[in-house]
Amino acid sequence: MDWTTEIKAATARITGHTQVTPVLQCQGFGLDIPIEIKLEQMQHTGSFKARGAFNTLLSQDIPAAGLVAASGGNHGAAVAYAANRLGHRARIYVPEMAGPAKIALIRNSGADLQVVPGAYANALELAQAYEQETGAMQVHAYDAPATVAGQGSCFAEWQEQGLAADTVIIAVGGGGLVGGALAWFQGAKKIVAVEPATSCALHAALAAGTPVDVEVSGVAANALGARRIGTICFDLAQQQHQADKLTSLTVSDEAITAAQSALWRERRLLVEPAGATALAALTCGAYQPAPGEKVAVLLCGGNIAPDPLG
Repeated sequence: MDWTTEIKAATARITGHTQVTPVLQCQGFGLDIPIEIKLEQMQHTGSFKARGAFNTLLSQDIPAAGLVAASGGNHGAAVAYAANRLGHRARIYVPEMAGPAKIALIRNSGADLQVVPGAYANALELAQAYEQETGAMQVHAYDAPATVAGQGSCFAEWQEQGLAADTVIIAVGGGGLVGGALAWFQGAKKIVAVEPATSCALHAALAAGTPVDVEVSGVAANALGARRIGTICFDLAQQQHQADKLTSLTVSDEAITAAQSALWRERRLLVEPAGATALAALTCGAYQPAPGEKVAVLLCGGNIAPDPLG
């Protein structure tokens, strides 16, 4: 696939439907280097997911049965929002572990919300059954070309904003976001893929040489809790990992919550645990930049639970 062409087309397609999110140059967080931060938690519905949702809906014919999606929360909110804006019906399946803030966000969008016991994988099974029964179009959270290309628009946009970093640090769940980065940069930037130690589908897949199922738990599980990495992401990641253009690492829940607190304390940036996971790789020392290495961090989501102003 010509990912550059696909991502450029996605970027043009979703213009006017998504936010251009700001970039912050800053020092602090106990680090001795300046870092560049992209504030994607300021995207519609509080995460980067709106990019993939709008690209999917605007690039395909939507059946009369509408849309169906399974989500840990952020993807469901994005699909519900995009469907509402574009006039489509949508059914969203989320696990109870999505939490009240994300469940309320989806419910307020007007989507047909189904909250189910278990984890994301359980919601996905029900969404797939609904797709077979009704003919609704499945909007996959991460493992679909339109989703990956939509998420790639974040990095095309960042480059237009003057991204000067050698290395971009990104949190990983199912792989749509980091897949978009790998597809866009194609080795021109080093990518550091960061996962919670208790939800590390990409890290496990790279170690095994193939996607494998992992156990999922921890403070960021409702956003980074995919049981298995997406095939699109894995193929891109394996290729760039072998070329030393991708580093995969994990961080503890304690490191994630410490980074989350630091973002609020030092910059008044309120993000969910997943949104702080990339920064945690720097603040806990899991990733140590080389002398002179320019580093950028993506804050991917801000749907903190409980809603602090709710």
